[in-house]
Amino acid sequence: MKFGYKFSNLLGTIYRNGNLVFTPDGNSVISPVGNRITLYDLKNNKSRTLSLESRYNYTNIALSPDGSLLIAINEKGNAQLISMVSCTVIHRHKFQTGVQCVNFSPDGSYFAVARENLVLIFSAPGEITGEYNPFVLRRSFLGGYDDITWLDWSSDSKLLAIGCRDSSTKICAVKYTRNFRTYNLSGHTDAIVSCFFEANSLHINTVSRNGQLCLWECSMEPSDLLEADGTEAVPPQRKRKPISKQNGSDAENESEDDVENDVEKTAVEGDVNEVKDESVKKTHPFFYKKLGRHYLANEPRKEKRDALLTAANYNRQTKILVVAFSTGAFYLYELPDVNMIHSLSISDYPISTALFNCTGDWVALASREIGQLLVWEWQSEQYIMKQQGHSSEMTCIAYSPDGQYIATGGEDSKVKLWNTQSSFCFVTFSEHTSGVTAVQFSRNKKFLVSSSLDGTVRAFDIIRYRNFRTFTSPTPAQFACVAVDYSGELVVAGGQDIFEIFLWSIKTGKLLEVISGHEGPVTSVAFSPVSTSSTLISGSWDKTVKIWNCLESNSEHETIDALSDVTCVTFSPSGEEVAVATLAGNITIFDVKTATQVTTIEGRADLGSGRLETDVVTAKKNAQSNYFSTIEYSADGECVLAAGKSANICIYHVREAILLKKFQITQNYSLDGLNEFISRKHLSEFGNMALVEQREELEGGNVAIRLPGVRKGDMSSRRFQPEVRVFFVRFSPTGQAFAAAGTEGLCIYALDKGVVFDPFDLSLEVTPKATHEALKKLEYTKALVMALKLNEPNLVTLVLERVPHRDIELLCGDLSPDFAQRLLQHLSRLLQSSPHIEFYLQWCCCLLTSHGYHDGVFQQTALLGLHESISRKYEMLNKICDYNKYTIRVLLDRAEKQKELQELSGVNADAENEDSDDDMILIRSRDDEHLKREFNDESEEDTDDMAEESDSS
Repeated sequence: MKFGYKFSNLLGTIYRNGNLVFTPDGNSVISPVGNRITLYDLKNNKSRTLSLESRYNYTNIALSPDGSLLIAINEKGNAQLISMVSCTVIHRHKFQTGVQCVNFSPDGSYFAVARENLVLIFSAPGEITGEYNPFVLRRSFLGGYDDITWLDWSSDSKLLAIGCRDSSTKICAVKYTRNFRTYNLSGHTDAIVSCFFEANSLHINTVSRNGQLCLWECSMEPSDLLEADGTEAVPPQRKRKPISKQNGSDAENESEDDVENDVEKTAVEGDVNEVKDESVKKTHPFFYKKLGRHYLANEPRKEKRDALLTAANYNRQTKILVVAFSTGAFYLYELPDVNMIHSLSISDYPISTALFNCTGDWVALASREIGQLLVWEWQSEQYIMKQQGHSSEMTCIAYSPDGQYIATGGEDSKVKLWNTQSSFCFVTFSEHTSGVTAVQFSRNKKFLVSSSLDGTVRAFDIIRYRNFRTFTSPTPAQFACVAVDYSGELVVAGGQDIFEIFLWSIKTGKLLEVISGHEGPVTSVAFSPVSTSSTLISGSWDKTVKIWNCLESNSEHETIDALSDVTCVTFSPSGEEVAVATLAGNITIFDVKTATQVTTIEGRADLGSGRLETDVVTAKKNAQSNYFSTIEYSADGECVLAAGKSANICIYHVREAILLKKFQITQNYSLDGLNEFISRKHLSEFGNMALVEQREELEGGNVAIRLPGVRKGDMSSRRFQPEVRVFFVRFSPTGQAFAAAGTEGLCIYALDKGVVFDPFDLSLEVTPKATHEALKKLEYTKALVMALKLNEPNLVTLVLERVPHRDIELLCGDLSPDFAQRLLQHLSRLLQSSPHIEFYLQWCCCLLTSHGYHDGVFQQTALLGLHESISRKYEMLNKICDYNKYTIRVLLDRAEKQKELQELSGVNADAENEDSDDDMILIRSRDDEHLKREFNDESEEDTDDMAEESDSS
């Protein structure tokens, strides 16, 4: 088994905090998700998360006009310059404090950063400016008396509008301009939310938090501005003191970033465009005149009196303004007449950010409170994308048998289904009324079951998306685990407050048996994965593991003493062994038939642990009480994947009982529990400041230290940090990936497809050159065997496509079982991307026909991978065939109508419309009627035949 797993994608977290950015083509939206960045491709309906991450949550992102550079700044002021071509970090920069906003100029020459009430203008690196040193400071000046809330550039990138929290807007110039003066716009009674220049104009629109919109008209056009002769105004360099002998060593160690930060600390330069003479101000040609003030909050305040404007955006080309409010509603206005043209309420929570794409057709809206992101096409009034993650923590996951879908359950009582190919959620079940504790798919992939603390186990139809069965116990019980047998006819759930196991029938929905025997909460149950066995295993807090036979009428069982509280149990793929995780931090492997212990894995030291802010014990003491809360066998049964209350995921070899690899799922220090030591800046004469929380008497007085064993902190605290932990891990049935549900969401780790030479049974005469020579001599079997030994995908593909289709069956019969297994793995990968579908399907059919009747030739992972590839191709071809079928029907109907019109008018259509483009769409023949009749009669049969052929292959 290979262990080159790397982070691949992040599911379940759609949006966390910060602003959104559309790509220049307007077809993709970039969203910050915690300390990672996700790109949603709206055209192809896919999403991907960049593998890079920050040490804290991102709060501001900005994309260059050409889409090649992305600036991402986290909550601590650490900026990263990211190349969107290579998806890597080019440069890092540290600002002194957090950043409110960042914005690129339209021509790509500059980007402006707002820090507190200070504006810093940097030269953007690239071919446009000829500057390749990142974060080169060009200008810095004060924006206002309070923090800056918004930055906007004029169309010519000469002027910058700065909106402040002190309800003022300042217009500044990057370069010294003769007939321009720095101008302050005042007239709002609340903080500025956004301000926007008009296209190719200096007119500006400002929006405040209380819903006031002010329209300002400038006395000059952009072409009237006259730049002064000479270079740009640069900040004056501060005279540095001579270096003394005492601090000479410190000066030598000064880094480049320290010099840049030193510039940020200096006094802000005087604005060369600012006019202070009152007499000159009155006669100056540059001024603004207020055209009008409009109150946009009147509409939402009809429903809620204290509604506030939370986000706004303006599209200069279409002159449409979108404003979003704390009520969850947004409105579209057409400027300059301020006519409301559209309104919609998307939720009951405040909308955090709103953004138009370049054409103004789509508007992206996001809500921080519920983690929702949607893209709305306002003209056709339909959703382009609507995604929402779990509003609280994700507690359980399950892969579908073919690995195409992932089901997740959360504490928000919802069950969601995610497509692993597109990374989008396509259905949400909200029938549960309390937290979901476990989910599992049936073997036939037709339904899934979920258990909940609301006392029900529900079965959901995946095809029709409905809850078709609800199982309950005779006495109300909270269910902590659930399992489905191999046949899909039985479902079992273990009680958390009632120490019994309940067995139901899926078909009838009746309770078949109540299995008693445990003396503590049943934490985990699992059915044998073998079709001929009905063995059920259960683990409990009574320090025992029990093996049951569900087909027996009585409650006969065999008990295994685990010596500690059991947290999780799982079967091996062969069904012969079972792994048990206990509260002692160990993983014990038992033989099911003999109930004897095979091996024990000591994993407490590998799991590790951090120190929470409110902990009164050290991280070393925490690690001594840590344990694995979730375990899972790999697809081949050789390894065990385990995780718990830490940021680490461990992979152990079962037979050798050794640690093979350890993954750290996050480096986000915005989460609690990653640090091993408490920072000295949080310590005072009173001790740890995190334990000192000032509250009034009516608010509960002093906060007590939480009791040992409490899983979560006080969520009502004013300063609450989520704790890092892994709730659930699952391997993909194909073995190519595994999923981990943690605090940040659902992390997918896939095998790295990098350049790795991994040969099989290699000898000196097996070389790429010898393979090409064998192909020239038409020795296809020899060439294919050598390519499989080298294990080079490109070489294997070349040999396969050189083989004539009539010789495929002969070659498959000549291959040995070892090479047949490896060839099937290559074929399953090629089917995902190759356009030669029928050719590779013929390879698969011949290979399965030649070797399928032998036992143990093909592994289950290879067959599942092939099934997954064929299912994806079938879905893709099904959409194409449906589209072509309806297109042909439209064309035939149009031809029929044109023919009737021509007969009624009596005009020769060929002579009159000789150059008509409409007639060139369809080339008519004498058999149009016959084609139409034949297509309508046989189209549905062809679709069904294609589906049967795809399923059989």
